[in-house]
Formats: sequence, C-alpha cells, structure tokens
Amino acid sequence: MWSKIKIKIRKLKPFQLIVLYYFIAISLSFVLLRLPGVHQNGEYISLIDSLFTAVSAVSVTGLTVVNISETYTTFGFLMMILILQLGGIGIMSLGTFVWLLVGKRIGLRERQLIMIDHNQYNLSGVVKLIIEIIKILLLIEAAGALLLAVYFTQFYDSIQEALLQGVFASVSATTNGGFDITGQSLLPYADDYFVQTVTILLIILGAIGFPVLIELKQFLSNKTGNFRFSLFTKLTTITYGILLVLGTLFIFLIEFNQRFEGISWHKAFFYSFFQSASTRSGGLVTIDVSTFTEPTQILLSLLMFIGASPSSVGGGIRTTTLAIAILFLIHFSRGNNQIQVFGREVHLIDVYRSYAVIILASFMAIVSVLLIMVFDAHDFISVVFEVTSAFGTSGMSMGITPDLSTPSKFIIMVLMFIGRVGLISFLFMIGGNNKKAKYHYPKERVIIG
Repeated sequence: MWSKIKIKIRKLKPFQLIVLYYFIAISLSFVLLRLPGVHQNGEYISLIDSLFTAVSAVSVTGLTVVNISETYTTFGFLMMILILQLGGIGIMSLGTFVWLLVGKRIGLRERQLIMIDHNQYNLSGVVKLIIEIIKILLLIEAAGALLLAVYFTQFYDSIQEALLQGVFASVSATTNGGFDITGQSLLPYADDYFVQTVTILLIILGAIGFPVLIELKQFLSNKTGNFRFSLFTKLTTITYGILLVLGTLFIFLIEFNQRFEGISWHKAFFYSFFQSASTRSGGLVTIDVSTFTEPTQILLSLLMFIGASPSSVGGGIRTTTLAIAILFLIHFSRGNNQIQVFGREVHLIDVYRSYAVIILASFMAIVSVLLIMVFDAHDFISVVFEVTSAFGTSGMSMGITPDLSTPSKFIIMVLMFIGRVGLISFLFMIGGNNKKAKYHYPKERVIIG
C-alpha cells in the first residue's frame, strides 16, 4: 500500500508535489490546532473553523473566524508561532533545513522543488539560498522580538507575558501572518509610534522578497565596490517603494477631511503609513478599516490584490507582475515590442506570465465575489475587501469573516491557499510544465482593440 503511494508521488510533477506538500502542511497544522490544551477551557471550535485557521496560518494570511486571544491558550499561541514559521519560511525551506540537519543528501528532485517554491529559475545555489533565507528570517524575527519584548515589559505584569507578546508580534509581522494575541490587532498601539515603526519594518523585511535581502547583505559585505544588484531586486524594490508611498499619500489625502478630521497630522500620517505598509501582506491594523470611506477601502483592496514581492512571505499578483505589465504598456505605446530597463531586456515569457497572472487573478476575484454574495448577505465593498485580503494573504477585514457561511469560508480558504502557493505554481499544477511546440501553423493577424 505504502509502496504504491510512494510510486504515485514520484510520478507527480514538481508543481503538483509542491501543492501536495502544502496540503500536508495544512493537515498537520489542523491537527496541531486540535491538540489537547490548545483551546481555553469552555471554548468549542468547530472542525471547519479549525481548518480555516490552519489554512490562514499556513498561508500567513491572518483572516480568522474566531478571536485568537479568547480562544487559544499559551500552548495554542506556541502552536500558532510554529505554523506561521512553516508558512512564512516555506514548506520546502524548512524541509531542506531538516534534511541538512539529519545529514540527508539534497538531490535533484528536492532542488527542483526548492526552485519552484521560491520562484527561482536556476538549480544552482538553491540549497545555499535556503540556508540564507532561514538565517536572515530568524535574525529579523529575533531582533524584532527582543525590541518588542523589552518595550512590552512596561505594559505587562510579568517578563514571560511580555516575552510571549513580543515573540508572537515579531513572528506575525515578519511572516506577514496578520495574527495577534491582543484581540484587537494593533489598535491598542494606535498612539504608540515605536511599536508601529518596528512592526512596519518587520512587515517590509518579510514582504520585499528574500533575494532582495540576500543581495543587500552581499552588497554590505562587498569590499570591491563593483557589486551589481539584479534586475529583480531593482524592479521589486522600486515598485514596492512606489506602492508604499502612493498608498500612504492617497489614504492621507482621501481621509484628511473624513476619518482623520480632528486628529493631529502626525497621527493621521502614521495611520496612513501603517495601513499602506500592511496591505503588502501584513494584515495588522491600527485603525478599524470599516470606518474608512469607500474610496479608501477600494484603494486598500487594490493594494492587497497586488500583494507582496515574489519569493517572500506574501501573496497577491506580486509587485514584479505589476511592474512588468506597466512597463510593457509604456514600451508598447511607444512602438516597442521589447521591455528594456536598467540596461537589461525582459524575457517575453515573463510578460506573458505577468498578464496571465493578472487576468486569472482578476477572474478568480470576480467569481469569488459573486459566489460569496450569493451565499451571504454582505455589502459589496466588504466582500471585495475580504476576497482581495484572502488572495493577497493580507488578513485585513471589515469584520465579516466570522459571519461567513460554510461555502464562503471554503472560497476564502481556496483563495488564501492559491495566494500563498502562487498562481504560476497553481497554473502548472492543473495544466503542466512548459512545452515546446513540435510544429507550427501558418500565422495570421487578428484585429485587436
């Protein structure tokens, strides 16, 4: 029986195997969240709600149908931290790390899986990449946990409680998990700029992309002065920065005489800055987003739909997808069929992939919104917000998550899962790998536009 299963698994394509591993991770997380001692006394959690929380944690989204602080014990919080690490670092990254610890040889099959899980194009150096990712992520989490835990000692009665709060907040922010154990996200720290600044930095470091952090480390340690950043790093960093600045600016301007009326400019700025940063995939909030005006809620939905950078802890269509699509439009309007930027030329296949991701993601979002509105009586903006938050693995919500029907919960779970795995992996899972045509038909022009 087991030998037959192993044979079937070996026949799976790498993309299908990655998806299978994430299903296994969700199943394991579901079991961990059903262990004795995880829930507080008297708290009953249905199987569907435990599954929803497990999917949300593995996909590092943060959408919940239960109040984490009122539902789970300290042991439960530790299980959540473990699951967030599994989802944030990636199933293949942690698996590789364990293989290295036990002295297992990393073969070609495993290297292919690592390459796919982290959106890499070359097999060489993938194991070293994993080691660097784990080192950097754990270092960032440790630094954030130390800063927050020491700072939280003034708010909590014991060092242990401050440490738990600091570690959970750091892991949740760095993995862009969006979970909290305060019961109110970061609303209690709406006036605390230190906590907000540390959290924003952790969210950015988690969402900007592991290759960017690795290249930054190489640049800082380079002594020859001839280091060159890759095209990926330049594109994703600039796009990330533009989205962060524009998001902050538009939220500030839209809400200046609305939600921010009567409050100080610096508090309004931090509200805008934090929510803009969190839409990349962070999910934590310092203000009830349901109190924003509809234009701001639509803007936040759009930003969450874009999501974080590839090879990061975030989801969405990703920053480079947006960058390549916009660059192609600019070049095409000027009569160019090729994208040339920063002294490099973008492969045409990456343009195809960008538009494929945008079209499929838009179609999925539209269908999901329509289905949820059929199953549930929620207003349109709230449903759009929920759907884009799930796909972008952000975790922001206008408060409708606990009231979703079972079919709507399954739709949100599918969106969170696809958002974490990535649309390219999902497409190849159901379609197959790249194939070269064995023959060509005569080409014919089609009228467009």
